[in-house]
Order: sequence, then C-alpha cells, then structure tokens
Amino acid sequence: MIKTTAFLKELRILVVDDSAVVRSVLSKELLRSGVEVTQAENGQQAYDIALCKEFDLIITDVEMPQMDGIELCRKLKSNPKTQQTPIVILSSLDREDDIKRGYKAGASTYITKTQAKESLIETIENVLQKTTFQRGRMILVVDDSSTVRRLVEKGLAEVGFKVVKAENGRAALEILRHEKPDLILSDIDMPEMNGEAFCQAVHADPVLASIPFVVMSANNDRPIMRHMLQLGADAYLVKPFNIDQLVITVEKLLSDKLLILHKEKERLENEQRIILASITSLCCALEARDAYTRGHSEAVSDIATRIAMHMGMAQEDVELVKLGGKLHDIGKIGVIDSVLLKPGKLSDEEFAIIKRHPVIGADILRPVPSLAKILPIVLHHHERMDGKGYPEGLSGENIPLWARITAVGDTYHALTSDRPYRKGMSREKAFQIIDSASGTQLCPDCVEVFLKMEQAEISRAARTGADNKAYTDEEPLIRLPRSIAGPIAD
Repeated sequence: MIKTTAFLKELRILVVDDSAVVRSVLSKELLRSGVEVTQAENGQQAYDIALCKEFDLIITDVEMPQMDGIELCRKLKSNPKTQQTPIVILSSLDREDDIKRGYKAGASTYITKTQAKESLIETIENVLQKTTFQRGRMILVVDDSSTVRRLVEKGLAEVGFKVVKAENGRAALEILRHEKPDLILSDIDMPEMNGEAFCQAVHADPVLASIPFVVMSANNDRPIMRHMLQLGADAYLVKPFNIDQLVITVEKLLSDKLLILHKEKERLENEQRIILASITSLCCALEARDAYTRGHSEAVSDIATRIAMHMGMAQEDVELVKLGGKLHDIGKIGVIDSVLLKPGKLSDEEFAIIKRHPVIGADILRPVPSLAKILPIVLHHHERMDGKGYPEGLSGENIPLWARITAVGDTYHALTSDRPYRKGMSREKAFQIIDSASGTQLCPDCVEVFLKMEQAEISRAARTGADNKAYTDEEPLIRLPRSIAGPIAD
C-alpha cells in the first residue's frame, strides 16, 4: 500500500493511464490523503483536460493510445499555460533509454510502477516541494547581450522562476535597491560596471552578501574563474552553455540554500522551545507564590484562544494568542510579595507597583525575537476602551486586538476566582459585569463574541444534561439588571 501523508491535502492531481485498474488504485490512495483527483485514459484526453483546468501535478503512464505519455509531456511543456505544471512519469518501462526519453520530454521525475508501491507518494512530495520553492523565486540576470538575457529568462521561466534583467552591474545595483532576488546570474565583461566590480559590490553589502552569485562568461581562463570564486561567486558557467545545465545549477544552489534555511529554522525553533520552557518555569514559579492565582494564566489563555477561534482568525494567529495568554502576567515575577499577596485594599503607591507588571513582562520577553508578535498582549492587556487603563492609556481600536481579547479572558477569570481580598463570584454575575463594562473597559466586539460563546456552551451542556441548571436556547445569558461595577479587579 502507498504511504500517504497530510502534505498532499487539497492538491489537484491529474492521473493519466489507459488501465482503469491503475487509475482506480492510484486515485483511491490519493483521495485518502485529501487530494482532488481527475482521471484521463490517454494523453490526448489528459491534454484537453489540462488546458481547461489547473493542476498541481500530473502523473502519466507512457504507453497509451491516441497520445502516449512522452508526447503528452512535450505538448504540456511547450504550452505556456501548462509548462510550469510538474509531471511525474509512472511507467512499467524501466530501461535507461526510456527514462532518458522521459526526462528529455520535460518530466520532473520518472518512476517505475514496481517502485511506486514504496516511493510514489514520497516522490510526489519531493517534486511538489521543489516546485513550490521554485515558483515565484526571483532570479536577477545581468548581461549586456539582450539575446543571452532573453534565452536565460525563457529557460528559467519555463520551470517556474521569476526573472528580472539588467544590462550591466550598475543597472543591477539599482534594481537591488528595491528588490532582493534569490539568486544572481552575471556576465563578467560588461560596460559601465563589469561583473567583477558588481560581485565585489554585492558581497560588500551585508544585506546582499548571502545571495548566491553565479558567473556566466565566455572567458574560460582558469585564473579568472578562481579570482571570481575568491570574490564570492558560488559557481562559474562558461558560455556557450546548455540552458538545462544553467537551470540545474540554479536549482542545486537554491536547494542548498533552502536546506541551510531549514536547518537555521530548526535551530531557532529549538532555541525558542528552550526559552519558552524557561519562561513557563518562571510562570509556574510566579503562580506558586500565590495559591489564589494558580492556573490563572492557563485559564486566560484558554478563553482568549476560544475567542480568537470564534472570530475566525488564522490558526497561526490563534496559536500566538494562546501563547500570549499564557505569558500575559509574566511581569508579576517582578512584583514584591507584600504587594502581590496583600489581602486588603492596595494603597496608591502599591497600585503603582502593580501597574508596572505589563512593562516588566514586555521587557522580559523583548530580547526573544520569536516572541515579538505577542509583546502587545503582555504590554497592553490592562488598557481600557475609554483610555483609563495602563501602562500607556491607549483607547478604542488603538489597543491591539489580541490584547483586547486577552483582557476579556483575564477579567472573567479574575472575577470568578477566589482572591485574598474577596471570594470568586458566580459565573452569571461575572457575565453581567463583563457585559456592563463593554465599551468602557472592555472591547464590545470581544465581549459579544465571548458572551455568545459562553451561551452556546451553557446551552450545549444543558442539552447533554451536563449542567445542573436548566438553561435553554431561548433563555438570555445576562438575566440580572445591567450595572457599571467600576474598574474590574485583576
């Protein structure tokens, strides 16, 4: 059985084979991964379908009536509408000559049907990852010959690259002021600024120095080649070169760059996990100081996460809101126990100390670049819609949305939890106070989503018999008179 993965979800794949059995088996396995599959029984039918509908990948047999897979591949690659669609040839023909014919026709890869049982899905993933990486990648082509620029652009565009062109180094530097390509292809002998000076200028700029630089020149003198490599060039192609050779060189350099980026991403993710583990330990240490607030950050995070989901936020943003909720009170680690745990009313001086915790929290997290997006939650979750909050007195929509969401969760949990200075109130009373604070202290949109969300939970619990109170869908959530309770305690 072919191993399937979540990577293929929501992709569109055209399966071309004259055998109904093969089409059925392939389609069944791909559909199991969430792929949208279209079938064709020969090359001509597949070509007609491909002109009418866009596909992420085409899998084709070779030996078929009307039009075989090799001819289909050639026609697809010669048509601007389909030339960037990757093609996997899947055939029982396994001779070296057959495989070469497939690649020559433009196939991204060639796999035999005996290999397919074990490696087809992995092969498809590799092809799609490579195609996705290449599609839209920008290549800067620098050459004083318009013919060379045109031919190189055509060859790169056919495999999905975006190309920008310049006739000499000076014009290329002007482009680099506004664009940052993924790779540079440059001639050496050019007017105004030659390739040597251009290469030096690129590598002297820290912003540009990491861009792979490929020299393409008619000069095949070995000392010149070595000199350009010493200046920072990553490869040297001697003209006249085969366009396929150029494309393979570009793909290899970008693949190496992608691998480096993946490794750097893994390193940063590992660092972030270590840092977050340390910060989480700080949060646990903070809550261990006060039995009354134990579990507060997790509870606020859970409420804020559910509000963000009900607002239809992207999953990435929901995860950031969740993390921000967990860390929103991290600054209280810098508040002395005599203030933080005081059972009575705080003096003005003591309240001023408490009001510093958002700034302290933001200062703790600011050195971690990966946490930059959640800093507004930590810094602004005590701002008020009427501008009477802290630390900056922001008002209305000037308060970041994620902070407004967290403020609702923070308020609800504070109201319903036992504190040194009071017992936690009932859920219904907390709902009333939150509703009353809508527009003055709390964001009306966030409050509305929160109350509807909680009403739905209560109604659902009533229907399943999980709640002792007999709530129904017709009963209003807020049943007590509206009243402004003043600033809500943290």
